[in-house]
Amino acid sequence: MNLLPVAEALDRLLSHAKPVAASETLPLAEAEGRVLAADLTARLTQPPFNASAMDGYALRRDDAPEPGAELKVIGTSSAGRGFEGSVGKGEAVRIFTGAPVPLGADSVLLQEDAEKIDGGIRTNFPVRQGQHIRPRGQDFAEGEVVLSAGTVLDFSRLTVAAGMNRPDVEVLRRPLIAILATGDELLPPGSTPGPSQIIASNTFGIAALARKAGADVIDLGIVPDDKTKITAAIDKARNAKVDVIVTLGGASVGDHDLVQATLVEAGMQLDFWRIAMRPGKPLMVGSFGETHVLGLPGNPVSSLVCSLLFLEPLIRKLASLPPARREATAEAAVTLRANDHRQDYIRAKLLKSATGEWLVEPFDKQDSSMMKTFAHSDCLIIRPTHAPELPAGATCPVMLLRPDLLA
Repeated sequence: MNLLPVAEALDRLLSHAKPVAASETLPLAEAEGRVLAADLTARLTQPPFNASAMDGYALRRDDAPEPGAELKVIGTSSAGRGFEGSVGKGEAVRIFTGAPVPLGADSVLLQEDAEKIDGGIRTNFPVRQGQHIRPRGQDFAEGEVVLSAGTVLDFSRLTVAAGMNRPDVEVLRRPLIAILATGDELLPPGSTPGPSQIIASNTFGIAALARKAGADVIDLGIVPDDKTKITAAIDKARNAKVDVIVTLGGASVGDHDLVQATLVEAGMQLDFWRIAMRPGKPLMVGSFGETHVLGLPGNPVSSLVCSLLFLEPLIRKLASLPPARREATAEAAVTLRANDHRQDYIRAKLLKSATGEWLVEPFDKQDSSMMKTFAHSDCLIIRPTHAPELPAGATCPVMLLRPDLLA
């Protein structure tokens, strides 16, 4: 079977992905990062009255068109305690920021622009009609659609939602991801491995990446290389109506690689496997109806690279979230050798040059089992298929492992 190019594999995967349509209602305190399922309308008008934008004096502009006007102060309007009377000719009300502007007043004079005199004030500055007043409804009106369906709720949007008097919001359900690790050799962290055993590590990084991308995660645990037990775990995921089943290891077709065959026997429609990439060639993609299946390689780095390239975009599309922003460029700190028929993702560090430019320097060892190197990497250098040698100082594309690094 020919190896499928990375871009074509991703296009095929995402072309079958339909955003989750089901919704749920959450309190605002739990809605950060969630996507609105319906338009959000204001339940009140903001501000609910003409409000003072500054500390000063509420008055009638016609009473103080020029400096030197003397006005009688007849009361106070403060936030939460408005002045209940009205301002008449030659009168003013002491007012504070956020307080209702009294009836009859049409302008606010800054407190530093007034001089206190016996029983009132003398104006030291001309008054402009309507100055320092926030008109009723300046921000939004009751019934107005302020946030549209599909909006991602961040700190500013949660603030306005609260101001709209919305204690809870209807949001799209997060995609549900089931992760299954397979292999006779695997043990959970904290175990004492035997001579032929290793600690299973992939689940933790992939679950964290999936949650960060916008999913909820079910951990199906570790199952041995046994078709019956693999089938039981897959049935558990399907009964839970997950959106994506992620398997770790065993997706190839060797004598001990049972996952692909077991999934096909259980009814999975195999779309493709074997990708022209390094690391991560044995990636498998299939489906049970609307449930996506992503079979990731067993090597930790391979599984993480495949998760960045395929699982994260899939989750974000299912969650109606925009793609993650991981693409960037940097100057090669060393010469990069010519590439072969597989697209390379090379673990690397980002450094600042003496002139402030970003340089990217690959690690010497790139074995796909080396987790420590991946943990110390800032990015992956992308080397396209059949790319010629790239000299030091030339620009090359990178995939950021921490997207805010170059912000």
